[in-house]
Amino acid sequence: MKDLTKGNPLKLILLFTFPLFIGNLFQQLYNFSDILIVGQTLGVDALAAVGATGSLNYLIIGLSTGLTTGLSIVTATRFGARDYRAVRRSFAAGLVVSLIFTIIMTVLTLTFIDPILHVMETPPEIYTQAKQFISVIFIGIFATMAFNFLSNEIRALGDSKTPLWFLMIGTVVNVILELLFILVFHWGVKGAAWATVISQVISGVLCVIYIYRSFPMLQLHKVDFVGCIAEMKTQLKFGLPMAFQSSIISMGSMIMAAALNSLGTTSVAATTAASKVDQLATLPMMSFGITMATFAAQNFGAKEYDRIIKGVKQSLIASISFSVVVGFLIIIGGKYVVMLFVGSGETEVLKLSQIYFNIVGISYWLLAILFIIRYTLQGLGKSVVPTIAGIAELVMRAFAGLVLTGAMGYAGACFANPLAWFGSMVVLTSSYLRAIKSLHNLQSMKDQQERE
Repeated sequence: MKDLTKGNPLKLILLFTFPLFIGNLFQQLYNFSDILIVGQTLGVDALAAVGATGSLNYLIIGLSTGLTTGLSIVTATRFGARDYRAVRRSFAAGLVVSLIFTIIMTVLTLTFIDPILHVMETPPEIYTQAKQFISVIFIGIFATMAFNFLSNEIRALGDSKTPLWFLMIGTVVNVILELLFILVFHWGVKGAAWATVISQVISGVLCVIYIYRSFPMLQLHKVDFVGCIAEMKTQLKFGLPMAFQSSIISMGSMIMAAALNSLGTTSVAATTAASKVDQLATLPMMSFGITMATFAAQNFGAKEYDRIIKGVKQSLIASISFSVVVGFLIIIGGKYVVMLFVGSGETEVLKLSQIYFNIVGISYWLLAILFIIRYTLQGLGKSVVPTIAGIAELVMRAFAGLVLTGAMGYAGACFANPLAWFGSMVVLTSSYLRAIKSLHNLQSMKDQQERE
């Protein structure tokens, strides 16, 4: 366990962020390895099939991550306040919420898989492979939810290193199983999907074992489930807005996927490969943001309001600085990474991916600010405005998909991300400034009480 309410804020944030970043990196490598191995062994059509369902996969990951991050904020706040009995109640209620969510999502996605793929205008030549891949991913929703919930609860208590090790193990297993299932068993894209699900199951089991052995605070008894329904309402107050926000963003991605599908398989393949590089490049910025949710929640629970303000300023400087550097690097060298997926002979794919990198690379500074502000607000329990910001993102992505793509072609589709980031920033900025003012006022009241 790590207490984030004492010590140098920037040092604590960096120490917490680094293993979180590496952990998120390995989380992305699940999908990264899918694309890499599928593209090199099964060809461009198979790569496009996996890519065409990427927004659906992101929807599941985003919903589970958003929900469980919200649940963990309650745990982190109570841990910061040193209310350990309430920590166990929070964990118990979060477990029930996650289970119910898993059942609902699994039933809905498997029931409506064909209508969803048709609405997304999945190209006929890759439809069968796309359905095979995403069906297995939907079956494995339980694994995604289990790992995200347990790892976020562990991080809420200040331990961001252990989930990293479990992700590393899972990623290695994923790569081994993919090669086995695709090259030896000849399962095609289904093999890549099953490898992902099985490796996530292993990571989740490791979390369970670790909690049982090392976290007495999270070892549950019947008494911790007493009053669970009332506790679940508190959990859902934080979890649902963050899950809803992720779903809104995912809906925007699905609109963009439909727009890209209408441009043909080459555009889908180019975006599939380029977006994976983009996701890896932006992971440190996202990791800074996630850290700020835990940092703000713990310090708010401990009434250390000045530390929150100082931590936000320092994180903004660090994250923006990184975004400028990585934006330059992705513009210069992103296409060489894409070659790992499709080879140097796919000149049209490489050409389109460079357009993608040019447009998003110069906009990363917006994303750096967005992550810090959004997650800080969520850590402070202000979940409504980030949800509205998610709607702004949806509107911007829809505009790019429905208007700019038709007017500008592939370049118009690439503007979806920068426009979404800008739209969200416009909504979040005023709420963020009010939150900072409120923290200043709370700190002044605290200082006055201490003087008296």
